[in-house]
Amino acid sequence: MPLDPAYLATAIEAALAAGRIHKQFFRQNPEVQKKGPIDLVTAADLAAEREFRALISRRFPDHSVLGEEGAGGAPAVSQTRCRWIVDPLDGTTNFAHGLALFCVSIAFEVDGTIELGVVYDPIADELFAAERGGGARLNGQLIHVSNRATLLDGLLCTGFPYSIRERPQRQVEVFASFLGRARAVRRLGSAALDLSYVAAGRFDGFWELQLHPWDMAAGALIVSEAGGRVTNYSNQPIDLFGGQIVVSNGWLHEDMLAIIQDAAR
Repeated sequence: MPLDPAYLATAIEAALAAGRIHKQFFRQNPEVQKKGPIDLVTAADLAAEREFRALISRRFPDHSVLGEEGAGGAPAVSQTRCRWIVDPLDGTTNFAHGLALFCVSIAFEVDGTIELGVVYDPIADELFAAERGGGARLNGQLIHVSNRATLLDGLLCTGFPYSIRERPQRQVEVFASFLGRARAVRRLGSAALDLSYVAAGRFDGFWELQLHPWDMAAGALIVSEAGGRVTNYSNQPIDLFGGQIVVSNGWLHEDMLAIIQDAAR
């Protein structure tokens, strides 16, 4: 059954509203709090999620919301048939330092399956969107992953978890292995943008550990709908609560998995 178009319209409306909040606070010395030694939350994160929850409550009162700033001990299985998964500001550290690499990420889940995803970068004014089975778009235009067939030609991206200081060795070894095999490796600080950039063919692959559902729910669907491949580190379908993700244009996926698995051994 086709998805009600009101859901995508709501996701886009909410993403644009969050973007306006981002721009209101960006480089205006917003209040910053610490959730951990290097894990930050700003007034913009809180305001954007508060507005999103209010919108969903008014429009779809029987839906639930899983959001980064109100997650607590959120269950892996939704207590309602329909659930929205939102990161109101992905790239908070960048945002807090005045670096214009951040976005809002919104996914919509029905019976445990992500059916649509929207990622919006308000500074670049780029809105990535996908519905399951409908392809992926950037500002309304269809996008597709790249066709680069070797790691030597590939531009890859990764991220490090906030716990990197506790056990850095494995992540550093994987990063170093990719540096020796790929054209270049980047670390932007926003998983949702990283995934969207793979979908648009800007990056050829991305991997990261210890991500949360709101970091990857929307972006993973966008990559898949753009023709990319999405797995966990064991080449299995991702579990949004499993924390692992590897995405690629498809051509590079086996080589990426081999490097990650070799470093683990």
